[in-house]
This record gives sequence, structure tokens and C-alpha cells, in this order.
Amino acid sequence: MSAPTLDTSVYLDRLARVRSSMTEHDVDTVLLSVGHDLPYLTGYEAMPLERLTMLVVPREGDAKLLIPGLEAARVTEQPGVFDLVPWAETDDPSAMVGKLAAGSSRIAVGDQMWARFLVELLPHLPGATFTRSVDVVGALRMAKDAAEIAALAAAGAAVDTIAGELQRGEIPLVGKTEAEVSSYLGRRIVEEGHQRVNFAIVAAGENASSPHHHPGSRVIRENEIVLCDFGGTMNGYCSDTTRCVVTGEIPSDIAEAYAVLYEAQAAGVAAATAGTPCQDVDRAARQIIDEAGYGEYFIHRTGHGIGLEAHEDPYIIEGNELPLEVGHAFSVEPGIYIPGKWGMRLEDIAVTTDDGCRSLNNSDHNLISV
Repeated sequence: MSAPTLDTSVYLDRLARVRSSMTEHDVDTVLLSVGHDLPYLTGYEAMPLERLTMLVVPREGDAKLLIPGLEAARVTEQPGVFDLVPWAETDDPSAMVGKLAAGSSRIAVGDQMWARFLVELLPHLPGATFTRSVDVVGALRMAKDAAEIAALAAAGAAVDTIAGELQRGEIPLVGKTEAEVSSYLGRRIVEEGHQRVNFAIVAAGENASSPHHHPGSRVIRENEIVLCDFGGTMNGYCSDTTRCVVTGEIPSDIAEAYAVLYEAQAAGVAAATAGTPCQDVDRAARQIIDEAGYGEYFIHRTGHGIGLEAHEDPYIIEGNELPLEVGHAFSVEPGIYIPGKWGMRLEDIAVTTDDGCRSLNNSDHNLISV
């Protein structure tokens, strides 16, 4: 699958910024295989094959995209960005990469590169030291440009449509299994323009107390909370939203906790301004939950970055002192989980702008009875 192909000038600009970062970090060559740094720089997403695909980016000189010959037809060439180097079935692609990167003292490799590829490369690059490409490319990918934000907003609007259907009671719940509802949400994600379903969590009652519950044969009953966390990939960029509904009358304990959650989520979004450390956004949401007496039941970070990947930098968590910048996109998703009883989460994707923080999900934030 290829990422959306952008104008060549976009990739040339990104490559120039990567080379500037390479100079800053004293990196001679960047090697990118499977993972999302590759489509960010080339528009091509490598299939997870045992055959090696590798973008070789020297600090100076032309970048080369080494690719299995049978995959070459899937690549949209980008003149000036990279030269395409197909390899035949009897070639040794690791040796070919070794020749292209020969003489490099410090090499940055992608986080998702398979260990087998790196192990096979090591004998061909004696004396080189290795580091992570996230140090070179990561900061560039964190700050989304206008086209990336528009893509995230479009994906967010698509899942908002589905969330609205859920909240209006248009998606049958009572009497259905979690798995059946999850499957339905997946179909709707594709119908709304996504090319890929990344997840569709459906958790009823006590199962909602597990944040990453896998939907199964549990039948949804009347008068219980149902947590739905779903998203996919649309034109290369990810969506992710969580909304909760109650199948009947809302119990007082759930209503009380949800009022706290609602306030905490809004506080997190409001805090996510340019220059604010990521951990301070986490603290803003967490403080409200702590002060209401639910602190021990908020068991995960407040958010994660999003873009080409569903989870990427920056992470909204205590200990991350990175200041938010204009263009940083991330989730704000506090939760409260009472083991064996119920759980709840409220999640928007947000982006830091010059004027504050903009939510990219706009379906109703209230807990609704359906």
C-alpha cells in the first residue's frame, strides 16, 4: 500500500530538512525500511516482506530506494528525491545496501526495521555505529503541515459521523455481541472513506474497565455502559476517537464519574497550547480526576501523537518535558476504570495551533442514553 502521493516539492523539502537534522546529529547515513518514515519521505509504504526494501539517505549525494524488483511497479518515482534501485531474486540486497552506505561512521536506522535486516547488514558495515532514526526524522514528523492537518481533520470527521450514529441509537447494541458491533464499526469506517481499519474496541459493562479490551462473545445488555474506541487510516493519516453510551438509564455512579471525565478531557485540550510541556497537559487532565477521588483508576497516559501512525510522538505523559509546537497532533483521552464494574474514556484528536488547541473530533462529548 502506498501513502498518498504528494507533490515532489513536498518530499524534496522533507529530505532537505532530514539532511539538516543529520548534520545536527552527526549522522552520515539514514537507513529506512518498513515503517512510516519511509512513506513520509518517499510516498511509498513498503510491504512487510522478507525481501528487503531500504531507503538509503546519505548526508550528501543522492538517496537510493532499494526495492525487490517485483515490487518496483508499485513505486511512484519522485525525480530528485530518490533513485530507484530494483534488485533481482538472486541478488544480495544487504550487500548492495552495504556498498551504498560504505564509509559511513554513524548510521541511523528506522525503529521498525526488522532485526534480521540489521543483523544481515552488520557484516557489510564494519566499524559503523548505529542510532535511531527517530532522533533525525521524528521531530520533523511531529510538526504537521497544513495538508497533514487537513488529512487528519478529514479522517476525524469521518469517524465523527459514525460516533453520531452510535449516539443517536442508530447502531443496534442490546442483544448484539461486542464482536458483532466491532465488526459493524469496522465496515462503517471503510464506508466513510478509510482504506484501513486500525481498531474497533467495543467493551460493555465490566469489560470497559480494561482499556484495550478485545471485543468478544459478551452480549450487550440493557442499562449498562458501552465504550467504543475506533479508528483507521484514511489517505495515509489516522483517525482515533472514543465515545461512551449507556443502553438505558444512566446509573448515578456512572453519571458522577463521567462528569469528572468530561471536565478532565476539556482541561487537557485547553492546556495543550504552544510552548506547554507535554507532561503539563497530562497533569491538567489528571489533576481533575485525582481531586475527584478517581486518581487510582486513571491508569494510562493522557494521550499519544498521531499522523501516519496511530501512535507516534509526542506522547502526553508525565516525564515528557517536550514543549508542544504548532502542528503537533495528539489524542487527549483520560479514562476512569473501576475493575470488575465499568470503565469510561473520552477521546479527541487535537492539534496545537497559533490560537490554542483545536479538536479534530466534534461529536457530542456527553454521556448519552440510547
